[in-house]
Amino acid sequence: MVSFKTLNGYLCLIFICTAAITRRVTCADGNIASHAACCVLFPIIEDLQANLFDNECGEDVHESLRLTFHDAIGFSKSQGLAGGGGADGSIAVFDSVETAYHANGGIDDIIDTQAPFVAKYNLSAGDFIQFAGAVGVSNCAGAPRLEFLLGRPPPTAAAPDLTVPEPFDSVTSILARFADAGFSPAEVVALLASHTIAAADHVDPTIPGTPFDSTPSLFDSQFFIETQLNGTLFPGTGGNQGEVLSPLHGEIRLESDFALARDSRTACLWQANVAEQSHIQTTFKAAMAKLAVLGQNPNKLIDCSDVIPVPPALTEKAHFPAGFTKANVNRACAATPFPTLPTDPGPVTSVAPV
Repeated sequence: MVSFKTLNGYLCLIFICTAAITRRVTCADGNIASHAACCVLFPIIEDLQANLFDNECGEDVHESLRLTFHDAIGFSKSQGLAGGGGADGSIAVFDSVETAYHANGGIDDIIDTQAPFVAKYNLSAGDFIQFAGAVGVSNCAGAPRLEFLLGRPPPTAAAPDLTVPEPFDSVTSILARFADAGFSPAEVVALLASHTIAAADHVDPTIPGTPFDSTPSLFDSQFFIETQLNGTLFPGTGGNQGEVLSPLHGEIRLESDFALARDSRTACLWQANVAEQSHIQTTFKAAMAKLAVLGQNPNKLIDCSDVIPVPPALTEKAHFPAGFTKANVNRACAATPFPTLPTDPGPVTSVAPV
Protein backbone atom coordinates (compact mmCIF):
# COMPACT_ATOMS: atom_id res chain seq x y z
CA MET A 1 0.00 0.00 0.00
CA VAL A 2 1.33 3.45 -0.98
CA SER A 3 1.30 6.02 1.83
CA PHE A 4 0.67 9.73 1.30
CA LYS A 5 1.00 12.77 3.50
CA THR A 6 0.28 16.46 3.12
CA LEU A 7 3.04 19.04 3.50
CA ASN A 8 2.20 22.76 3.27
CA GLY A 9 -0.87 21.98 1.22
CA TYR A 10 0.93 19.82 -1.37
CA LEU A 11 0.25 16.13 -1.85
CA CYS A 12 3.41 14.10 -1.24
CA LEU A 13 4.36 10.52 -2.03
CA ILE A 14 6.53 9.28 0.88
CA PHE A 15 9.06 12.18 1.05
CA ILE A 16 8.81 13.34 -2.58
CA CYS A 17 6.45 16.28 -2.99
CA THR A 18 4.67 17.16 -6.20
CA ALA A 19 5.69 20.84 -5.89
CA ALA A 20 8.74 22.57 -4.54
CA ILE A 21 8.42 24.39 -1.24
CA THR A 22 9.44 28.04 -1.46
CA ARG A 23 10.81 29.58 1.70
CA ARG A 24 9.83 33.19 2.27
CA VAL A 25 11.09 35.87 4.64
CA THR A 26 9.22 38.76 6.21
CA CYS A 27 11.18 41.99 5.90
CA ALA A 28 11.35 44.59 8.68
CA ASP A 29 8.82 46.76 6.81
CA GLY A 30 6.35 43.88 6.53
CA ASN A 31 7.03 43.08 2.88
CA ILE A 32 7.56 39.44 1.90
CA ALA A 33 10.55 38.35 -0.14
CA SER A 34 12.15 35.10 -1.23
CA HIS A 35 15.50 36.06 0.29
CA ALA A 36 16.48 38.37 3.15
CA ALA A 37 18.94 40.20 0.87
CA CYS A 38 16.02 41.34 -1.29
CA CYS A 39 14.40 43.31 1.55
CA VAL A 40 16.58 46.36 0.84
CA LEU A 41 14.88 46.73 -2.53
CA PHE A 42 11.37 47.64 -1.35
CA PRO A 43 12.16 51.20 -0.21
CA ILE A 44 14.13 51.73 -3.42
CA ILE A 45 11.06 50.77 -5.43
CA GLU A 46 8.97 53.33 -3.54
CA ASP A 47 11.57 56.02 -4.14
CA LEU A 48 11.92 55.23 -7.84
CA GLN A 49 8.20 55.11 -8.44
CA ALA A 50 7.52 58.38 -6.64
CA ASN A 51 10.58 60.41 -7.59
CA LEU A 52 11.81 59.04 -10.92
CA PHE A 53 8.95 57.35 -12.75
CA ASP A 54 5.94 59.17 -11.21
CA ASN A 55 4.22 55.75 -11.28
CA GLU A 56 3.83 56.17 -15.05
CA CYS A 57 5.12 54.53 -18.21
CA GLY A 58 6.77 57.74 -19.34
CA GLU A 59 10.04 59.13 -20.64
CA ASP A 60 12.21 58.07 -17.68
CA VAL A 61 10.90 54.51 -18.02
CA HIS A 62 11.78 54.52 -21.71
CA GLU A 63 15.26 55.86 -21.01
CA SER A 64 15.90 53.50 -18.08
CA LEU A 65 14.99 50.52 -20.25
CA ARG A 66 17.28 51.81 -23.00
CA LEU A 67 20.09 52.07 -20.45
CA THR A 68 19.74 48.40 -19.46
CA PHE A 69 20.49 47.44 -23.05
CA HIS A 70 23.28 49.90 -23.73
CA ASP A 71 25.11 48.81 -20.59
CA ALA A 72 24.63 45.06 -21.04
CA ILE A 73 25.31 44.64 -24.76
CA GLY A 74 28.93 45.70 -24.23
CA PHE A 75 29.90 42.03 -24.17
CA SER A 76 31.63 39.78 -26.67
CA LYS A 77 31.90 36.00 -26.61
CA SER A 78 34.72 36.10 -29.14
CA GLN A 79 36.78 38.62 -27.19
CA GLY A 80 35.88 37.51 -23.65
CA LEU A 81 35.90 40.21 -20.98
CA ALA A 82 38.39 42.11 -23.10
CA GLY A 83 35.40 42.81 -25.33
CA GLY A 84 33.35 44.28 -22.48
CA GLY A 85 31.91 43.27 -19.15
CA GLY A 86 28.23 43.10 -20.09
CA ALA A 87 25.59 44.05 -17.50
CA ASP A 88 28.05 45.48 -15.00
CA GLY A 89 27.21 49.19 -14.80
CA SER A 90 30.32 50.29 -16.68
CA ILE A 91 28.28 52.75 -18.72
CA ALA A 92 27.58 54.70 -15.52
CA VAL A 93 30.89 54.18 -13.72
CA PHE A 94 33.01 54.96 -16.80
CA ASP A 95 30.46 57.37 -18.21
CA SER A 96 33.02 59.85 -19.52
CA VAL A 97 34.25 57.07 -21.82
CA GLU A 98 31.11 55.24 -22.87
CA THR A 99 28.78 58.22 -23.29
CA ALA A 100 31.21 59.56 -25.89
CA TYR A 101 30.50 56.58 -28.15
CA HIS A 102 28.24 57.59 -31.05
CA ALA A 103 25.75 54.77 -30.39
CA ASN A 104 25.25 56.03 -26.83
CA GLY A 105 24.18 59.52 -27.86
CA GLY A 106 21.83 61.04 -25.29
CA ILE A 107 22.29 58.20 -22.78
CA ASP A 108 24.07 60.61 -20.42
CA ASP A 109 20.72 62.20 -19.54
CA ILE A 110 19.35 59.12 -17.81
CA ILE A 111 22.74 58.28 -16.28
CA ASP A 112 22.78 61.74 -14.69
CA THR A 113 19.15 61.39 -13.60
CA GLN A 114 19.80 58.03 -11.94
CA ALA A 115 23.11 59.08 -10.35
CA PRO A 116 21.61 60.47 -7.09
CA PHE A 117 19.65 57.23 -6.60
CA VAL A 118 22.76 55.12 -7.19
CA ALA A 119 24.66 57.21 -4.64
CA LYS A 120 21.83 56.95 -2.12
CA TYR A 121 21.54 53.16 -2.04
CA ASN A 122 24.03 50.39 -1.45
CA LEU A 123 23.66 48.77 -4.87
CA SER A 124 26.32 48.37 -7.52
CA ALA A 125 25.78 50.40 -10.69
CA GLY A 126 25.16 47.17 -12.61
CA ASP A 127 22.46 46.10 -10.17
CA PHE A 128 20.83 49.52 -10.09
CA ILE A 129 20.60 49.87 -13.87
CA GLN A 130 18.90 46.51 -14.34
CA PHE A 131 16.70 46.99 -11.27
CA ALA A 132 15.51 50.43 -12.34
CA GLY A 133 14.72 49.09 -15.80
CA ALA A 134 12.62 46.25 -14.41
CA VAL A 135 10.76 48.50 -11.96
CA GLY A 136 10.11 51.11 -14.64
CA VAL A 137 8.69 48.60 -17.10
CA SER A 138 6.25 47.44 -14.41
CA ASN A 139 4.38 50.73 -14.99
CA CYS A 140 3.60 49.81 -18.59
CA ALA A 141 0.30 48.04 -19.17
CA GLY A 142 0.80 44.78 -21.04
CA ALA A 143 4.45 44.34 -20.07
CA PRO A 144 5.76 41.12 -18.55
CA ARG A 145 7.07 41.11 -14.99
CA LEU A 146 10.80 41.19 -15.61
CA GLU A 147 13.31 39.18 -13.60
CA PHE A 148 15.92 40.78 -11.38
CA LEU A 149 19.00 39.12 -9.90
CA LEU A 150 20.99 40.95 -7.20
CA GLY A 151 24.72 40.95 -6.56
CA ARG A 152 26.66 42.19 -9.59
CA PRO A 153 30.16 43.31 -8.59
CA PRO A 154 31.45 46.75 -9.64
CA PRO A 155 32.83 47.00 -13.19
CA THR A 156 36.57 46.94 -13.73
CA ALA A 157 36.76 48.67 -17.10
CA ALA A 158 34.69 50.48 -19.70
CA ALA A 159 33.05 48.46 -22.46
CA PRO A 160 34.73 49.01 -25.84
CA ASP A 161 33.20 51.10 -28.59
CA LEU A 162 31.15 49.57 -31.42
CA THR A 163 29.39 46.99 -29.25
CA VAL A 164 26.03 48.82 -29.39
CA PRO A 165 24.27 48.41 -32.77
CA GLU A 166 23.31 51.60 -34.59
CA PRO A 167 19.96 52.28 -36.33
CA PHE A 168 21.74 52.61 -39.69
CA ASP A 169 23.54 49.23 -39.41
CA SER A 170 22.60 46.49 -41.87
CA VAL A 171 20.59 43.47 -40.73
CA THR A 172 23.65 41.29 -41.31
CA SER A 173 25.75 43.53 -39.08
CA ILE A 174 23.09 43.69 -36.36
CA LEU A 175 22.57 39.93 -36.28
CA ALA A 176 26.33 39.35 -36.19
CA ARG A 177 26.82 41.76 -33.28
CA PHE A 178 24.02 40.11 -31.32
CA ALA A 179 25.31 36.64 -32.16
CA ASP A 180 28.70 37.62 -30.73
CA ALA A 181 26.88 38.52 -27.51
CA GLY A 182 25.04 35.18 -27.56
CA PHE A 183 21.65 36.11 -29.04
CA SER A 184 19.73 34.41 -31.86
CA PRO A 185 17.73 36.31 -34.50
CA ALA A 186 14.54 35.38 -32.61
CA GLU A 187 15.97 36.92 -29.44
CA VAL A 188 16.96 40.06 -31.35
CA VAL A 189 13.36 40.54 -32.46
CA ALA A 190 12.14 39.75 -28.95
CA LEU A 191 14.38 42.45 -27.44
CA LEU A 192 13.08 44.99 -29.95
CA ALA A 193 9.69 44.77 -28.27
CA SER A 194 11.28 47.44 -26.05
CA HIS A 195 10.55 49.88 -28.88
CA THR A 196 6.85 49.60 -28.16
CA ILE A 197 7.48 51.83 -25.11
CA ALA A 198 10.33 53.87 -26.55
CA ALA A 199 11.00 57.18 -28.25
CA ALA A 200 13.85 58.82 -30.17
CA ASP A 201 15.48 62.04 -29.02
CA HIS A 202 18.55 62.27 -31.24
CA VAL A 203 17.79 60.58 -34.58
CA ASP A 204 16.01 63.78 -35.57
CA PRO A 205 17.05 66.35 -32.94
CA THR A 206 14.35 68.76 -34.14
CA ILE A 207 11.63 66.50 -32.70
CA PRO A 208 12.87 64.97 -29.42
CA GLY A 209 10.61 62.46 -27.71
CA THR A 210 9.13 61.05 -30.92
CA PRO A 211 7.79 57.53 -30.30
CA PHE A 212 8.18 54.44 -32.46
CA ASP A 213 4.49 53.55 -32.40
CA SER A 214 1.13 55.15 -31.68
CA THR A 215 0.85 53.77 -28.11
CA PRO A 216 4.19 54.55 -26.40
CA SER A 217 2.82 54.09 -22.88
CA LEU A 218 1.54 50.57 -23.62
CA PHE A 219 3.59 47.41 -24.03
CA ASP A 220 1.62 46.04 -26.97
CA SER A 221 2.03 44.83 -30.54
CA GLN A 222 1.42 48.20 -32.23
CA PHE A 223 5.14 48.66 -32.85
CA PHE A 224 5.27 45.38 -34.79
CA ILE A 225 2.13 46.31 -36.73
CA GLU A 226 3.10 49.86 -37.60
CA THR A 227 6.66 49.06 -38.71
CA GLN A 228 5.06 46.96 -41.47
CA LEU A 229 2.87 49.78 -42.80
CA ASN A 230 4.05 51.62 -45.90
CA GLY A 231 5.95 54.78 -45.01
CA THR A 232 4.89 58.07 -46.56
CA LEU A 233 6.38 60.91 -44.48
CA PHE A 234 9.04 62.12 -42.08
CA PRO A 235 7.67 63.41 -38.77
CA GLY A 236 10.30 66.18 -38.71
CA THR A 237 13.14 66.84 -41.12
CA GLY A 238 14.16 64.30 -43.74
CA GLY A 239 17.62 62.98 -44.50
CA ASN A 240 18.57 61.95 -40.95
CA GLN A 241 20.98 59.04 -40.64
CA GLY A 242 19.19 55.94 -39.37
CA GLU A 243 15.66 57.14 -40.22
CA VAL A 244 13.26 56.08 -42.98
CA LEU A 245 9.75 57.15 -43.93
CA SER A 246 7.02 56.66 -41.32
CA PRO A 247 3.31 55.97 -41.88
CA LEU A 248 2.11 58.38 -39.17
CA HIS A 249 2.56 62.03 -38.26
CA GLY A 250 4.46 62.18 -34.97
CA GLU A 251 5.90 58.66 -35.27
CA ILE A 252 9.53 57.99 -36.17
CA ARG A 253 10.79 54.83 -37.86
CA LEU A 254 14.34 53.56 -37.53
CA GLU A 255 16.07 52.20 -40.60
CA SER A 256 17.09 49.08 -38.65
CA ASP A 257 13.51 48.36 -37.52
CA PHE A 258 12.27 48.82 -41.08
CA ALA A 259 14.91 46.41 -42.40
CA LEU A 260 14.45 43.74 -39.73
CA ALA A 261 10.69 43.74 -40.34
CA ARG A 262 11.31 42.97 -44.02
CA ASP A 263 14.44 40.80 -44.08
CA SER A 264 13.89 37.12 -44.93
CA ARG A 265 15.81 36.07 -41.79
CA THR A 266 13.57 37.99 -39.41
CA ALA A 267 10.33 38.99 -41.18
CA CYS A 268 8.29 36.02 -39.97
CA LEU A 269 9.70 36.38 -36.46
CA TRP A 270 8.58 40.01 -36.60
CA GLN A 271 5.09 39.22 -37.88
CA ALA A 272 4.67 36.54 -35.19
CA ASN A 273 4.30 39.37 -32.66
CA VAL A 274 1.30 40.93 -34.39
CA ALA A 275 -1.79 40.51 -32.20
CA GLU A 276 0.04 37.93 -30.06
CA GLN A 277 0.42 39.66 -26.72
CA SER A 278 1.38 36.56 -24.74
CA HIS A 279 4.09 35.73 -27.28
CA ILE A 280 5.57 39.23 -27.02
CA GLN A 281 5.53 39.07 -23.23
CA THR A 282 7.08 35.60 -22.99
CA THR A 283 9.85 36.14 -25.53
CA PHE A 284 10.73 39.62 -24.28
CA LYS A 285 10.91 38.47 -20.67
CA ALA A 286 13.21 35.57 -21.58
CA ALA A 287 15.48 37.70 -23.76
CA MET A 288 15.68 40.43 -21.11
CA ALA A 289 16.55 37.87 -18.43
CA LYS A 290 19.46 36.75 -20.60
CA LEU A 291 20.54 40.31 -21.38
CA ALA A 292 20.47 41.35 -17.72
CA VAL A 293 23.13 38.81 -16.72
CA LEU A 294 25.51 39.10 -19.66
CA GLY A 295 29.05 38.81 -18.33
CA GLN A 296 27.78 37.65 -14.93
CA ASN A 297 27.60 34.25 -13.25
CA PRO A 298 23.90 33.87 -12.37
CA ASN A 299 24.76 31.19 -9.81
CA LYS A 300 26.50 33.89 -7.76
CA LEU A 301 23.50 36.24 -7.86
CA ILE A 302 20.37 36.27 -5.68
CA ASP A 303 17.00 36.00 -7.40
CA CYS A 304 14.88 38.93 -6.23
CA SER A 305 12.41 38.81 -9.10
CA ASP A 306 9.47 38.55 -6.73
CA VAL A 307 9.98 42.13 -5.50
CA ILE A 308 9.36 43.58 -8.97
CA PRO A 309 5.80 44.96 -9.17
CA VAL A 310 3.32 43.21 -11.43
CA PRO A 311 2.50 45.39 -14.48
CA PRO A 312 -1.13 46.30 -15.21
CA ALA A 313 -2.98 44.14 -17.71
CA LEU A 314 -3.44 45.39 -21.26
CA THR A 315 -7.05 46.18 -22.12
CA GLU A 316 -6.63 47.45 -25.68
CA LYS A 317 -6.66 45.06 -28.62
CA ALA A 318 -4.27 45.04 -31.57
CA HIS A 319 -5.52 47.29 -34.37
CA PHE A 320 -4.60 49.36 -37.38
CA PRO A 321 -4.32 53.07 -36.61
CA ALA A 322 -7.22 55.16 -37.90
CA GLY A 323 -6.98 55.58 -41.65
CA PHE A 324 -5.07 52.31 -42.25
CA THR A 325 -6.05 48.79 -43.29
CA LYS A 326 -4.34 45.61 -44.38
CA ALA A 327 -3.96 47.23 -47.83
CA ASN A 328 -1.32 49.50 -46.30
CA VAL A 329 0.80 46.60 -45.02
CA ASN A 330 4.13 46.02 -46.72
CA ARG A 331 4.09 42.31 -45.83
CA ALA A 332 7.40 40.45 -45.99
CA CYS A 333 6.63 37.09 -44.36
CA ALA A 334 5.57 34.72 -47.11
CA ALA A 335 5.05 31.73 -44.82
CA THR A 336 1.95 32.99 -43.00
CA PRO A 337 -0.75 35.54 -43.84
CA PHE A 338 -0.84 38.87 -42.04
CA PRO A 339 -3.47 38.75 -39.25
CA THR A 340 -6.86 40.37 -39.75
CA LEU A 341 -7.14 43.43 -37.51
CA PRO A 342 -9.80 46.09 -36.92
CA THR A 343 -9.13 49.73 -37.79
CA ASP A 344 -9.56 52.48 -35.20
CA PRO A 345 -12.39 54.86 -36.12
CA GLY A 346 -11.86 58.55 -36.71
CA PRO A 347 -9.42 60.69 -38.69
CA VAL A 348 -5.92 59.51 -39.59
CA THR A 349 -3.87 59.01 -36.45
CA SER A 350 -1.30 61.61 -35.39
CA VAL A 351 0.99 60.67 -32.49
CA ALA A 352 1.94 63.12 -29.73
CA PRO A 353 5.53 63.23 -28.44
CA VAL A 354 6.25 61.59 -25.11
